[in-house]
Amino acid sequence: MAGWSFVFIILIIGIALAFDFTNGLHDAANSVATVVSTRVLSPKQAVIWAAFFNFIAFLIFGQKVAKTVGSGLIKIDQIEPLVIFCALIGAITWNLLTWYWGLPSSSSHSLMGGYLGAAVVKAHGFSVVIISGWIKIFIFIVLAPLLGMLFGFGLMVLTTWVVHKRPLHKINLWSRRLQLVSAALYSLGHGGNDAQKTMGIIASLLVVSGHMKAENFHIPLWVVLSAHTAIALGTLSGGWRIVKTMGQKIVKLRPIDGFCAETASAISIFTATHLGVPVSTTHVITGAVTGVGSVKNAAQVKWQVTIKIVWAWILTIPASALCAGLIYKLCQLIFL
Repeated sequence: MAGWSFVFIILIIGIALAFDFTNGLHDAANSVATVVSTRVLSPKQAVIWAAFFNFIAFLIFGQKVAKTVGSGLIKIDQIEPLVIFCALIGAITWNLLTWYWGLPSSSSHSLMGGYLGAAVVKAHGFSVVIISGWIKIFIFIVLAPLLGMLFGFGLMVLTTWVVHKRPLHKINLWSRRLQLVSAALYSLGHGGNDAQKTMGIIASLLVVSGHMKAENFHIPLWVVLSAHTAIALGTLSGGWRIVKTMGQKIVKLRPIDGFCAETASAISIFTATHLGVPVSTTHVITGAVTGVGSVKNAAQVKWQVTIKIVWAWILTIPASALCAGLIYKLCQLIFL
């Protein structure tokens, strides 16, 4: 480990923060699509609103997700900095491909898949994998969108019952105000869960490069601030291709629908973050939007778009794992 140059370690940290930036870029749609599609905020106002709450999330949430990613998925005593380098490059490659195609796949699962693929190739097998950590991730691949859908459905039924005798203009007025709160809550959850994944990766890099002892595994403050800054800047850059898919292609939204979808997503993400589970915020918000839309009329939900998105989710971990594994083999041929 001592042979790895300091410059290479700095490069990997830079790439990790670049990944965090692309996470914000890629997932900006999740944070702003509903509030933009309901015309509560303009696209520019929405990304500023979301980016601010992305950044301050570290003041509210702990570091359980970062510790899961950093030391609960892969046996870090069996890997090297090159594994993390290739994991990040593989994840970014898949992230950018799905961004270009306009698919809301999961940046989180791109990172998890990249980490898995590079580590398995390095170890020549799955002995490097901490099974218990991955079980939680695979459970939440299914559970996260289902929770979002159920909460979205339940909140929509409840709010519809509460306001059904109110004048439409009053419903829209209060829904727009409440959606500012729900968008802020969702963005807090997004920053609190997603930024921690990069924090965990950087902390594990510090361990495998010899700059932190494994028994003293923690997340330094500079890592926390860097990760939240990167994801907030990425959100500011926006992801308008995916905004269109999330906001209007799945189901057309009104302010009250957006409020229910974002609130349902925030509840789900806050719960997962408290449990230390790295979830896909994309999965959660898509499930919530689908649940809200199915209350109005299941026929209005464009299920073919939802199915296309689900296939992208299913492919994300194996595709990013394959990318990272191939990149690791290529780096071995070139550098080792």
